[in-house]
Amino acid sequence: MNLGKVIGTVVATRKESSMDGLKFLLVQHLDHERKPTGSQVVAADAVGAGPGEMVLVATGSSARQTAATDKRPCDAVIMAIVDSWSVDGVTKYCKSDD
Repeated sequence: MNLGKVIGTVVATRKESSMDGLKFLLVQHLDHERKPTGSQVVAADAVGAGPGEMVLVATGSSARQTAATDKRPCDAVIMAIVDSWSVDGVTKYCKSDD
């Protein structure tokens, strides 16, 4: 899993029919200090995330193991909206502070 921030949306009116009903979001990968790592991914949203939210993204075969993405040709999925994270007892992010 990777930490990330939703930075945009992706709209595809024509797509593989098994992907119908999925929302696609553009996610910027972050390090534990909330700094961008330089990579982004388009991920199917399984949890109702939105722009600006911190999320956990699963990739590869793990991306197809959610109820929303089961048996779909999906390589990345947002599988959690992050409330907070800490490193060595120091809070690096807390949603309630945003």
